[in-house]
Formats: sequence, C-alpha cells, structure tokens
Amino acid sequence: MAMAAAARWQVEEQKLRCTKEPFVDDAGTDRIKSIQFSTLSGSEVRGSADVQVWNNRFYDATHKPVPGGLLDTRMGATNKFGECTTCYGSYTECPGHFGYIKLALPVFNVGFFTNILNMLKCICKRCSRVLLADGELRQGFLKKMRNPRAEAQHKSIIAKNVRDKCKPCRCPYCGFMNGVAKKGPKSGGLNIVHDCSKTLDGNAAELRSALSHKKEKLSINSVHLLDPQTVLSLFKRITDEDCELLNLGDRPEKLIITEIAVPPVPIRPSVFAGGAKSNEDSITIILKNIVNSNSIIKDFLQKGEELVKCFNWWQELQLQVVEYVNSDAPCLTASQNRDPKSRGLIQRLKGKTGRFRGNLSGKRTEYTGRTVISPDPNLKITEVAIPVLMAQVLTYPERVSCHNIEKLCQCIRNGPSKHPGANFVIKPDGSKLNLKYGDRQITARDLKDGFKVERHLEDGDIVLFNRQPSLHRMSIMSHRARIMPWRTLRFNESVCNPYNADFDGDEMNLHVPQTEEARTEAFMLMGVQNNLCTPKNGEILVASTQDFLTSSFLVTRKDTFYDRSYFSLLCSYLGDAIESIDLPTPALIKPIELWTGKQLFSVLVCPNACIKVFLNLTVEEKIYMKRKERDKKEVTVLEETMCPNDGFVYF
Repeated sequence: MAMAAAARWQVEEQKLRCTKEPFVDDAGTDRIKSIQFSTLSGSEVRGSADVQVWNNRFYDATHKPVPGGLLDTRMGATNKFGECTTCYGSYTECPGHFGYIKLALPVFNVGFFTNILNMLKCICKRCSRVLLADGELRQGFLKKMRNPRAEAQHKSIIAKNVRDKCKPCRCPYCGFMNGVAKKGPKSGGLNIVHDCSKTLDGNAAELRSALSHKKEKLSINSVHLLDPQTVLSLFKRITDEDCELLNLGDRPEKLIITEIAVPPVPIRPSVFAGGAKSNEDSITIILKNIVNSNSIIKDFLQKGEELVKCFNWWQELQLQVVEYVNSDAPCLTASQNRDPKSRGLIQRLKGKTGRFRGNLSGKRTEYTGRTVISPDPNLKITEVAIPVLMAQVLTYPERVSCHNIEKLCQCIRNGPSKHPGANFVIKPDGSKLNLKYGDRQITARDLKDGFKVERHLEDGDIVLFNRQPSLHRMSIMSHRARIMPWRTLRFNESVCNPYNADFDGDEMNLHVPQTEEARTEAFMLMGVQNNLCTPKNGEILVASTQDFLTSSFLVTRKDTFYDRSYFSLLCSYLGDAIESIDLPTPALIKPIELWTGKQLFSVLVCPNACIKVFLNLTVEEKIYMKRKERDKKEVTVLEETMCPNDGFVYF
C-alpha cells in the first residue's frame, strides 16, 4: 500500500511538473520575407462564394428574396428583421457572404487593360511566346530578372526594355507574322486590334504581284480584332519562363474576367419605400443588368443565333462590367442609357468621400465642437479657452466615487442650462436619464457609487485641438480646457506655428476624449509641452512670436532702466509671486539704484541661488558689429563682444 501510494505520488508530481514547465519555442521567430498581391482567378472567386447568382428578380410575390437572385439570403440578411441562411446570424451579427456570376463569355478587366495591351505587344499572336529568340539577349534579361537583389522598380525598367525589343516581326518559334497590338476605336468600347498592315507592305510583295493580273481587285484584310476569348486562350499558353521575363507575379489569364464576385447584401441594402416597390443600391442595379445580358448571350449561344447579335450583346456585357468596376471609365462616355448617379467599386473607394478617406481615416464624431479662433496671450501654451455655450454641450462621463460625489451632485442640481452642470446620468444597468426632464433634486439624492454623470466641461479637462488640413502630427494636439465667456476658441498665439493657424477667420475643431485611458494618452503623447520640436528636423515650433518678441525687445533695450519697485514687480510676474527671487546687483547705484531689462531675463533663467542652472550661450545677431583693430592693445573678452547695436547675446 505504501509503495503504491508513493508511486502514485511520484506520478502526480511528475504531471504537476510537466504542467508547470514553461513553453519554449524551438523554431524561433518567423520573419515575413515579402507580401504579394494578385487578382482572384475564376476558380478562386467560385471557391470563396457561397451562392451562384443567375436570377434577375429581387423578390417574389410574398416580398421574400428570390433564391439565386441578387438579394439571396445566403449572402446575408436583407434587413434588420431577416436572417442569414448561411451562418444563421442576424442583420447586426452577419457581415455577409459573397456570391458569383458565371459569365457566358469572358471580358476584359478595365483596371488592367493597359497591362493586357502591353503583354499582347510582347507575345506572338499564335504560339504565345515572347518575341525574343533564344540567345544572349533573352538570357541576359532573364538573368537580370532572376537577380534576388533586384528591386521592383528596377525589374519594371527591365520589363519595359523587353517590351521595346519585342517589335512587330515574324515569330522566331512558329513563323507567324506579328503586327502591332493597339486599342480599337473608342466608339466600339473596350477593344484591342492586331494591325499587320505595315508589316504586310514589306513581306507580301510576291502575293500582290501574283494577284496583279486578276481583273477584280482583291484586298488583304490586315486588321484583326482580338476579343477577350482569344486573349484568354493566348494568355493560358504563356510559359512560366516568359511570365518571369515579363515581370509577372502571377498567371496573366487572371486579368481576364470569367466570374464576377457579387458583394454581400449588407453593403448594398434594399429598402422598401411604402408598398411593394423597393429602392435598390446602384451596384445591385448594375449587377442586374449584367445578369440580364449574360442570360441573353447564353440563349444566343444555345440557339445558334447570328454572330452579329451575339457580338453586340458581348460588347454591352463588357461595358456593364466596366461600369461595375469603374463608372468613370472613358469608354463609357460614348455609351447611352447609363445612370449618371451610378458609382462603381473604384468610386466607392477613392476620393474624399470614399471608404478610406471618408469612413476609415476620418469619421463624423460626437463630442466635437468647431468655431472661429482668436488669440489670447494671457493663456498658457497648454491651455485653450472654450466658450460656456460649447462647454454646456460637450460633456465628459465621470464615474461617481466617494471623492467626487458632492461635486457631481451639485452638477446634477444645476442641470443642463447652468454651468457647471450635467446633461445625463448613466446607471450601472446602462439606462440613461436625461436631466432636462424630471426632478434633479431626487436624482442627486439617489446618486451612488458606480453611476456615471455626463457633466459639462470644466477647467483642467483634457481636450484635443485640431486645425485642418492635418498635414503632420502637430496639427492635432491636446490642451487643458479653460471655460470662458464669449463665442470663440482662444489659445496662445505662440502655438499658431504647429497648427499653421492665423486669426483672419480660421476655424478649428475641438474633440473631447471620453475615457480615462484616452485622456491619459492624449496628455502624455499629444500634449503641447511634449511636441515643442518638429520630428522632421528638430526645429522649434512653439516659440515666442508677435507681441512677445516686441515686448522682449522693448524690455531689453540698452536705454531702458527700472527702479527697485518696478523691477521687483516684474520679477514677481515671472513666477506668479510664489517663487523666491534673489535680486541681482543693480546696474547703476548712484544717484539711484537702477536695473536693466537684460537683468530681468537673467532672473527669469535663474531666479535664486538654490536653483542649479548651467547655461552658456553666445550668439552673434545680424546687426552685430565687430570691434575694429586698435593699436595692438590687448582687450578683454567682454570688451571684444561689446556692440553699440546690442547685437551680441551673452549669458
């Protein structure tokens, strides 16, 4: 029994030791070598989608989304009462799922149309090989492309050189005569033609002479249309080595669209407007047109209709896909029946109102004020004067504790219309009480720990101050609030430089952080006192300017003197009358003791002997006049630096 218990104890101890052993990563840290972006192929679009869209109807007779339609519930809930049938999440829980449309015929991607055209200029239009024969030139380009130290910009230059070498010629591999690949006429939409007219003029002399004895005139058709289906088959036959030679990071057939990704329903919501009609997003309307054109082309191909009809609808499908990607493309200007209000995917992303600048980088926020700015030299550089009317609207949620309950009770009694007051009381269960209504005396009496009171801004609160355009990080800094009358935001004019502000009608923004963490971060990282120098070159941005420079000059003029009472008064201003100041020895003793303005600045630097200030500064100003050489008489340093224009600063 004892041996069994001892063995069991050893096993338990070993298990405990194993569980306490820290995790050791033997593999070490992983470093990301590179990131490569690419377009999705048709199979990847199908793999990432949850439903195939083929029906052009939105709702059935019972106002439910049609299966296989553009509002299929497998792509997300259509409204706040619906449910996603893929993840069974509600409108707020499900972010949505993608669908796809299988195109009957491939089309060009308008975003990569220039890249497609450049590749067609380099390859043979029959065998898809790059028009460079196997030799030193081709191997030299390959060697440069495969250099692991070559940068992306250098590789793009090499690819441009390869394109310049691939001129219209006879293919060295299959013997096919290649002409010039260029854009087709603008009236035809998005087209690429293969023009061999100039090449045939030099190489078809025998054919022309053989046909010269014929009475009827025979013309040689030297311009061919390269449709997306032909280009797709050419790109599929390009070898991997040629892709490397053309600086392609992925297969080129991905640039031809065969499947279209349908965005989730939540980002293109459908809204019923008083009855059976629904207002659809512009993206949904464009996708509906694509589904219609796609189904017509499928019917034509199955029935074997005329090629002209099929080709016309193919061109229409191409323009609809272009409108879906980029509704401002030049090829859409000539086409009719386009909705001028429709916005493609590119228009939803770029520009000031796009997703990045409009919704991610900058957003509309609450607890924000904006008005005209004015100067106030009596404020500290870390302070901003906020109007009382603005302070009554901008609030901060302060949590009730034993230290501030009396103050917050008084704020509640004052209410929303009297400063310092409060606008709302938030209970621990999340319910919000508006102090504009109800009995404020009872609310103040029932206030307990754990409640939050949205009180008015008061002196000392941390706020963020910003002037647009925000070009560098000093365009938004944190200040301490000073609640003052009148209607403008005021701050010390020494802080104008980092904001690039002046007082000719400029407006600035005020933001109030709503948590203690945000207040602390704003004060420690964005405070004016911590951003006096620009990180660009260490230049001082917050410095004396305007009236401060003028008054400093007037105070330190060489013909300005102060008696004991006035000099003591100025010294007391420097430390707000709480600093112990040692008066220096007067500059003039008789007939009366007088001090200079330069001595006033010496007191500012070192008020008393207890403060250990070590300052050594000598600066020659622009107006400094050097002492002329005299009759070999030695002079002291002080005499050497004396300037009649007061152009030498010496501490």
